Order: sequence, then C-alpha cells, then structure tokens
Amino acid sequence: MEALNTDGKLGERHAPLTKLVLTALRERILSGELAPGERLVEGRLSEELGVSRMPVREALRALASEGIVAIEPRRGATVTTFTKEQIKEMVEVRATLEALNAKLAARRHDPVQIAKLERILAEGSQLTSDDDLARISALNLEFHEALGNVAANSVLQDIMRSLRERTALFFTVNNRERMHANWQEHAAILRAVVAGDAELASLLAARHVYSAAELPVSLPPALPKD
Repeated sequence: MEALNTDGKLGERHAPLTKLVLTALRERILSGELAPGERLVEGRLSEELGVSRMPVREALRALASEGIVAIEPRRGATVTTFTKEQIKEMVEVRATLEALNAKLAARRHDPVQIAKLERILAEGSQLTSDDDLARISALNLEFHEALGNVAANSVLQDIMRSLRERTALFFTVNNRERMHANWQEHAAILRAVVAGDAELASLLAARHVYSAAELPVSLPPALPKD
C-alpha cells in the first residue's frame, strides 16, 4: 500500500479527488488513527481534507464495499468493528490463505520478486518502536503483498488484499508491541521461500497470522527435517 502524505489540503492537488480521499482515509483507518467504531462525519472529514463532501461520501461508500467502513441509516459511517467470533473466523481464513500464498511463493520462486521481498524485509527489520504506526502497518502490508506477487496467483491476491485490510483493523493494535516478532517471522517465511521449502513456508505463514492476532495456533508443530 503506497503511503499518502496528507499534509496540506487534498483539494489543492490535481489527481482525482475521490481516489486521493479514499487513499487518505484508508491509510488513517489501517494505521489505527481512526479506531474501530469511530464515527466518520462527512462534514468534518471534508473540512480536514480541504475537499467538498461529495468525494468524501464516495470514498466512504467505496470503503464500505471493502468492509472496513460500516454505513447505517441515521447513524452514518463508522470504522467497522468486529465481534470476537468474527475475528476468529477471519483469522482462520486468512491463516489458511496466507499458508497457500507462501506455499505457492516457495514453488514459483521468482528471483526478481524475491529480491524486492528482501529489500522490504531489510527496511522492516530496521523499524523501531518510535516509528510512526502508519509506516509500521504499511510495511507489514507491503511484505505480504510482495509475497503474493511471488506466488503469482491473481485470484488469491485479490481475495487476500481485501482480507488483509479488514484484519488490519484489529492487527494494528498489536503491530507496535509485536513489531520485532513480526519481522523475525517474516524473515523465517522468506528463508523457507528462498529454500523452496513449500511445506515449511506454508506452516510458518499460518502460524504468523495466529500469532499476530494473539490467538492459539491450531496447527501441528513443525516436524524436524532429516
């Protein structure tokens, strides 16, 4: 996910306003700046971003279609909240699909894309707890997006992109506390991908999702290799 610098007014920029507003709001939500359950008031957002209400309204509708904003009659728009059961279900699905994603990446082993993953890993490993949470969250998403590019399955990538953004709503609160653990786990996944060990990459990727969500890992322990 490309970070957007929202200093100044978006209305002063020349790119399509709805896309700019959409990117700005998505970044603020996924970074945790706009917390789950927080109201998204069109008037206030339009004033903050320096645009009319129309691009804000269109952006909120687009984010609602992605599942990270909820729009209800008489209440308006809010950042989506999930029940514990919904979180558990999404984590189970994401863990399964991330496992498949890592397995495919290990099998397809695109050296160009792997080099990009290594660059992201190097940058992520240098993060500190003083870094902006938006940057920490963006790099996490960037790593998984790049891993999907290695896997080279466009259908899986589209599904995962939407699911990652929804799960980011509750992963973000753990990102700073788990920052070093996250990147150690990313490094282990990448080592398995580079080694072409599809089964190990799959297992590590699934465990990473459960750990990031702080849920019990419902997977067997890894078997030692001969």
